[in-house]
Amino acid sequence: MAETPASPRKHVRHSDGKDRCPWPGNDPLYVAYHDTEWGVPEWDSRALFEKLILDGFQSGLSWITILRKRDAFRRAFDQFEPEKIVRYTPEKVETLMQDAGIVRNRAKIESTVKSARVWLDIEEKQGFSNYLWNFFDGVPKQNSLRHMGEIQAETSLSAIMSKDLKKRGFNFCGPTIVYAFCQATGMVNDHMVGCYRHAECAALAKRLSLKGHKA
Repeated sequence: MAETPASPRKHVRHSDGKDRCPWPGNDPLYVAYHDTEWGVPEWDSRALFEKLILDGFQSGLSWITILRKRDAFRRAFDQFEPEKIVRYTPEKVETLMQDAGIVRNRAKIESTVKSARVWLDIEEKQGFSNYLWNFFDGVPKQNSLRHMGEIQAETSLSAIMSKDLKKRGFNFCGPTIVYAFCQATGMVNDHMVGCYRHAECAALAKRLSLKGHKA
């Protein structure tokens, strides 16, 4: 998530009568992402892998740019199935470099293949979802933010996560990228308290547990 210069600082009321965080503006795709995905606790290991990789591709760009290309990314990268990505050949990398639907950055594409190997190792040993959520003791962190200026770009915990991810072999996962990842996957609830989704995501978090997302 990234605030645009024109974004108001506090939650805004939309034409449907709902108060939302200001950062999605009125873009229908961005609003839908805000309403249905951003801040929802994600426990699926493959989905977490996909989001982490896409956040890496976002580096230097805006998330809406990646969001608009997400379907193309999914097609290009076999729905982000690590078991398939790990078998990518140099020829496949060259094919991806010719795909105008994605961000054609060789370093990031090659890093995705490397990251798939790391994911498989972590998934086999402890589960990728468990590995990530253990940084939060399996409990989503609930913040009470009233305006955009209170949102942190990174935290001490995102720095710890970033360091550990890099140590294991992931790239393009600095503290800022990792914190955006944590916000998006509901490890942190950074919806404005005036946004209707803040209470919904907080309630959802209370019903979920690390093992089996039990209600």
